[in-house]
Amino acid sequence: MGSGGSSGRGARLAAAEGPDGVEQRLEVRGRQVPTELWAQQGLRKLYLSDAGLREVPDELAELQHLRTLALDGNELMEVPEAVCDLPHLAHLYLGRNGLQGLPPSFAQLQSLRCLWIEGNFLAHFPRALLQLPELRSLQLGDNRLCRLPTALPRMAGLRGLWLYGNRFQEFPPVLLRMEHIRVLDLDRNRIAAFPDLSGLAALRLLSYDHNPVRQPPCVADEVQLVGDGAQEYMEARQERLQSLQRQEEEEEESAEAAPVSLEAGPEDGEGESVALTGSPEET
Repeated sequence: MGSGGSSGRGARLAAAEGPDGVEQRLEVRGRQVPTELWAQQGLRKLYLSDAGLREVPDELAELQHLRTLALDGNELMEVPEAVCDLPHLAHLYLGRNGLQGLPPSFAQLQSLRCLWIEGNFLAHFPRALLQLPELRSLQLGDNRLCRLPTALPRMAGLRGLWLYGNRFQEFPPVLLRMEHIRVLDLDRNRIAAFPDLSGLAALRLLSYDHNPVRQPPCVADEVQLVGDGAQEYMEARQERLQSLQRQEEEEEESAEAAPVSLEAGPEDGEGESVALTGSPEET
């Protein structure tokens, strides 16, 4: 929406939180961040979502203790350099802007654990992300990606990867080497076939909905599926697992109830006792 439409809604609100955990709210007028924020250098959290911002002042870099920064839903065409100068930043929200890439300096965010950059215009996987060892959650949905880098396994700490609404024509084979991934969302792509994913031992949730697949992907028994045919697949799997469990229980009960052999009489037991308490030479 253009500036005329956004100005009709009046002032937006920014929220900030300091080391004491107390939240404060300030008005954002004329697409300008309230200048009084920059004097509060102890801020831990700053939310500037849906504020109509087209740029962020360099003074942001003075908030050296910032751990959470929300800039989603603005009109940023590139990541402000000041963002890359926040050494303790752990959670960053940049979704729904006009970003086409990330600057090389983004790799300086070595404390980053959660990055949401959905709803932008990324046609290539940002290489700077490969240098962020602490990143656990990466939200890249609704972009324009069609492939992933072969170096993706460098991101060994990654646990959740959201790739829904992109342009993948086939399942990215590099994902088979993401041994620690727990959540994988490939909803709304153009993937017609999935490989056997049962080797992804850490995987717990896979979303494959709205892809032209004919049957659910093959996954380990611990994985929850979201997609066409997933409910039936998981119900059949549950019945199979319950049947196996009942069979094991019946086998254990049968083993416990098995009669003692008549050949193993009391004499054998007494003889064993004598053998155990025999001469010093034997013991």
